[in-house]
Amino acid sequence: MKDIKIAHHTIGLNHSPFIIAEMSGNHNQSLERALEIVDAAALAGAHAIKLQTYTADTITLKGAYTIHDENSLWNGKELHELYQQAYTPWEWHQPIFERAKEKGLIAFSSPFDETAVDFLETLDVPAYKIASFENTHLPLIRKVAQTGKPIIISTGVSSISDIDETVRLLRKEGCENFILLKCTSTYPATAENTNINTIPHLSKLYNSIVGLSDHTMGIGVSVAAVALGARVIEKHFTLRRADGGVDSAFSLEPDELKALVDETKNAFLALGEISYGVQQAEEKSKFFKRSIYVSKDIAVGDIFTNDNLKIIRPGDGLAPKFIDVVIGKKAKVSIKAGTPLNWDILL
Repeated sequence: MKDIKIAHHTIGLNHSPFIIAEMSGNHNQSLERALEIVDAAALAGAHAIKLQTYTADTITLKGAYTIHDENSLWNGKELHELYQQAYTPWEWHQPIFERAKEKGLIAFSSPFDETAVDFLETLDVPAYKIASFENTHLPLIRKVAQTGKPIIISTGVSSISDIDETVRLLRKEGCENFILLKCTSTYPATAENTNINTIPHLSKLYNSIVGLSDHTMGIGVSVAAVALGARVIEKHFTLRRADGGVDSAFSLEPDELKALVDETKNAFLALGEISYGVQQAEEKSKFFKRSIYVSKDIAVGDIFTNDNLKIIRPGDGLAPKFIDVVIGKKAKVSIKAGTPLNWDILL
């Protein structure tokens, strides 16, 4: 499984996780706020900021559907209305991307139709993201694959045959630089329905770098995913959930994004390698293991017993495993209480 480069960043099993802050519609139709989100993502240590490139008319039609679901954040809204509220105006992309570059962030987007790909190519994006709801839109995926750019694909609301068909198409088009993200497309998702044990299986199945598009609250699921092999973590991001917005309820705030960056890196570093024995970092701690000490004053010739020996810290004396050997032996010299036992003072 080879590493994948997106702009200046390398993604792979031996590299710490690539953290994507998903802006989505959390700009609340304000370019100024969008730029503030970029700044905050950079300050929190994210590696990338991601947009979504569509218009209400490129993603649906007026009158096509109204959401009727009391459990949905978008209950009662017509899809066209929702996307009109959530979309990022295309003329904002360039200033957002330029601000990201100034801040050291990689900026790219999810296109939702072929015209969006054409537009994003004019901005020379370094990669593409395919959203879960588009991962069976094979004409779109073919067009993205033909750009030759790395592709990150969410696998929500997909059967294994859906994923397989998409991967086969990518490879047919010569695209091997793809990353598959485990995803549960509910908003928010729960820990129970995220099933991150799928991550190593997905990686092995397609010999692919994998990650997690995480719609749960908090960062615990993402940290656990890194331990299972995820090397890309995507999280929706906002300045303040209290400001509202179509995705705000399940988005991270800046301090939470920083915690995500820090703790996923710690999870990666903690993996290390299979290791037994005393590590170099533990050498000084060996002193505080237990050993056998004389617990009462002993005269020459006295017999060692459970009454005058004790297994205590520190580790200057004989190892505890020798206690049955020394019980019944005689003292060669007189010994003060508090003396570590050693072979030289035994007869």
